[in-house]
Amino acid sequence: MAWLFERGGELIARYLAKPAAGYAPFTPSDPERLREALRPGDVLLVEGNSHVAGVIKYLTQSTWSHSALYVGPIEDAATADGEAHVLIEAEIDEGVISSPLSKYSHFHTRVCRPVGLTEEDLKKVCAYARERIGLGYDLKNIIDLLRYLFPLPVPQRWRRRMMTLGSGDPTRIICSALIAQAFEVVRYPILPKVTRLESRQARRDILEIRHSSLYAPRDFDISPYFEVVKPTLVGGFDYKKMHWADLPLRHAETAGDGALAEGRRAEDTAPGRRARRGLGGTRTARKREPALTS
Repeated sequence: MAWLFERGGELIARYLAKPAAGYAPFTPSDPERLREALRPGDVLLVEGNSHVAGVIKYLTQSTWSHSALYVGPIEDAATADGEAHVLIEAEIDEGVISSPLSKYSHFHTRVCRPVGLTEEDLKKVCAYARERIGLGYDLKNIIDLLRYLFPLPVPQRWRRRMMTLGSGDPTRIICSALIAQAFEVVRYPILPKVTRLESRQARRDILEIRHSSLYAPRDFDISPYFEVVKPTLVGGFDYKKMHWADLPLRHAETAGDGALAEGRRAEDTAPGRRARRGLGGTRTARKREPALTS
């Protein structure tokens, strides 16, 4: 009987991982700028397009449905064309895997960076994730998977708890537990539970680490301990150089993009152009003849 539940779980996981029809990212990331901005330890949030992604976005009321940890090039892991795997992620139908950055080149993404993490702790976080590549997930707990097939209206206060029902590993996949556990190794906070103690002398906050199964991708975005990195701004941004569809090109030049105007000035100063202007393009002063007197 156990094999029947496991087989059923695999079929449901495959369906949930399939892309949903009609997805189009509103603002896809610039692949090159994203690659240049990423550093080991960064959390890459993704606006997914699978069936389960839609349910996660509904339950968390967020744009983000998936998260991956950037660890830099992974040894002996590359695509057929030689692109190195640099991400570690947990997929509902594959378990913990490594992936190339180009996998999300057509998706809306966001980079969340831990602030002040020491070099030693950063290595521990990345090592924790690397060591878990290849781990499988128990799909026999079919209840964990079935609830995502029926995204019925759920009161907001129950939505996060909905993602922690059951006891199977698919829960930890969806709730970004792999990355949360990696940061727990060095006790780096994400969204800790805060208990405030007050007295006449002082007030202090006692932090308590939440269970990793309670985390969702959006928690890295709203965490006060993670910095949101904008690759477009990191790479240098000049709004004067942007070309707008409703703005004629010559107006764009005067607004700040002088590349074409500079080219035209260079062309005008060329010897051939000067010669042509000398013949008929410009007026030359005529020498006045002396008046005849009788």
